[in-house]
Amino acid sequence: MNKGIYIANTESMTGKSVVAIGVLNILLSKVSRVGYFRPIIGDYPHGKRDNHIETMLSYFNLDMEYKEAYGFTMSQVVKYKNLGQEVRLIDKIIEKYKDLEKRFDVILVEGSDFESKGVAIEFDLNAEIAKNLSIPTILVSSANNKDIKDAVSNLDLAVKSYAAKDVFIQAVVMNRVLESDCETMAEELKKVIPSETTIGIIPEIKKLSSPTIQEINDEIGGEVLFGESLMYKRAEQFNIGAMQLRNYLERIGENCLVITPGDRADIIMGALQANASANYPSISGLILTGGLVPGKPILKLIDGLPNVVPIILVDDVTFVVANKVGNVKSRIRPNDTKKIELSIATFEKYIAADFSMDKFKSFSTDVMTPRMFQYNLVTKAKASKKHIVLPEGTDARILEAAIYLVEQNVVDITLLGKKEDILAQTSKNGLKINGDIKIIDPSESEHYEDYWKTYYDLRKHKNIVEDMAKDTMLNVSFFGTMMVYKGHADGMVSGAAHTTAHTIVPALQFIKTRPGVSTVSSVFFMCLDDHVSVFGDCAVNINPNADQLAEIAISSAESAKAFGIDPKVALLSYSSGTSGSGKEVEKVKQATQKAISLHPDLKIEGPIQYDAAVDPVVGKSKMPNSDVAGRANVLIFPDLNTGNNTYKAVQRETGAVAIGPMLQGLNKPVNDLSRGCTVDDIFNTVVITAIQAQNQE
Repeated sequence: MNKGIYIANTESMTGKSVVAIGVLNILLSKVSRVGYFRPIIGDYPHGKRDNHIETMLSYFNLDMEYKEAYGFTMSQVVKYKNLGQEVRLIDKIIEKYKDLEKRFDVILVEGSDFESKGVAIEFDLNAEIAKNLSIPTILVSSANNKDIKDAVSNLDLAVKSYAAKDVFIQAVVMNRVLESDCETMAEELKKVIPSETTIGIIPEIKKLSSPTIQEINDEIGGEVLFGESLMYKRAEQFNIGAMQLRNYLERIGENCLVITPGDRADIIMGALQANASANYPSISGLILTGGLVPGKPILKLIDGLPNVVPIILVDDVTFVVANKVGNVKSRIRPNDTKKIELSIATFEKYIAADFSMDKFKSFSTDVMTPRMFQYNLVTKAKASKKHIVLPEGTDARILEAAIYLVEQNVVDITLLGKKEDILAQTSKNGLKINGDIKIIDPSESEHYEDYWKTYYDLRKHKNIVEDMAKDTMLNVSFFGTMMVYKGHADGMVSGAAHTTAHTIVPALQFIKTRPGVSTVSSVFFMCLDDHVSVFGDCAVNINPNADQLAEIAISSAESAKAFGIDPKVALLSYSSGTSGSGKEVEKVKQATQKAISLHPDLKIEGPIQYDAAVDPVVGKSKMPNSDVAGRANVLIFPDLNTGNNTYKAVQRETGAVAIGPMLQGLNKPVNDLSRGCTVDDIFNTVVITAIQAQNQE
């Protein structure tokens, strides 16, 4: 059975990396042990490494060493060919691939780049390797700077050449197609590409093809005068500022890199002012040529400006610099997380849904890695998109997560707060909100009056007066919760800048608990190396009694089921079975009995110690007749002190990904964040909130 897939270029600069990253991400969602192999890499100066390998190993955390991930450098390949030893070369590549095949469920093999001294032989060499590895191939081609006819002809010829070598072409991807040409391109490819071959079309994505200012400066070797923290900005175009300012301003485009002599203070200040103006596009940076440093008054003026874009000084004259900038190629680098994530999003948006991964359906496993779990969560959230409100609209982490969630088309987002404050915060942090994110100021909302009146009606029995209701509904946590209550949002996530009480109290006041539930509790999804466990309650109930503990166990089991985990519930204690006694052990014992009586269909064990719950050897030794011991995946802690410390200890000591806390038991989903949360924490919490909303429909 084939265990690999080959991704090959038809020429240089096709955007093959986007496809490779996208395919690897899909593979990691289906199997736990995925390898990566490049038969041929370029030649690098001492200490330098192949960028593709570094990116794949580091971002996807593959269990491989760098040296395992490639066969030969291109200079070695040329040497073998000159000696007439191509067969020996192929044999050694097969040998290295087969060694990897023993360790991994599936291997992604990425062909060479057509950018080194062996470019003349690379096409045939890649086809020969694919043939000898006996694995299906994805051919990636580019329509950049080609008309449709030429692009189709080039790819058709490549497919026929591979077929002549008995290589099975599983799919073809035409990349960098003009948006307006995508439908026509697909129709033309269908005329020449065999019907059993999947066809994928990716339009030109400026953010992927545009180099960052850092990449440009790496090539031109300039001195950064200002804006070093914004070197990640992308230059989607560049032009030369040589004419008078009044004429040049009309030629500034979005994310334009301005190249101008260093003594043109008018162009420099005009471009910076245009960048700050709402009436002109944003620029990505300035390159000052001729080694001319602006005068001290100009430098002083720039130094006092907020969020200055990168300004770089170079010695070369303007014409030379423009040529160098025009030749800079954008690449995906290991530390460019945003570009990697954009590559994944691009692949998922344009390719993944129709992409033929049937070949890998036979690879199945009970192992659930963190990446597989997170991928499945995002996929599920996208399947029925929900609307989530984020009350803390001026928090930079919230803003970054919201932008990414909307770019990924995971959920619809509403931010609460004053629009000018939110936009100021995005500008301060180099972020940009698109029109798909809604911003609501509670005091100016069309629903404000309805909301405070509803709150008054719901709480007047608690002696709430109208003025109190009006003031309360200006609080973003209460306003966001009321949006959920009214059905104007499907769920709410808060807590990045507020306490847990700020998030939970409004929900308890008027969203309330589901029928049959009296205790609101929480769980964390603990994504360990090869499985996901559910930990509850680690965030809400300080010292639950036996009845509450039973309810927490049942709610946690239901949450596990809702997220695709077959629950095996362990109620934890310092004693297993009947081996110990004490007040706390008795509480866990009573909780276990009640949970079993309420849900005899669930697999529940308790009291049980942590090691007996999760370690098969210890579990068999201490409780040999238990269906749960040694295999528990829903772990219920006797109190908050134990649960909160344990989840944090497991997270820190094992590197587990902790997703949550997720509140359970409410009529509608409201979830709390830690004030120390990261952007990833916010992203994951919004995703699980959206899935909760789906499950409650």
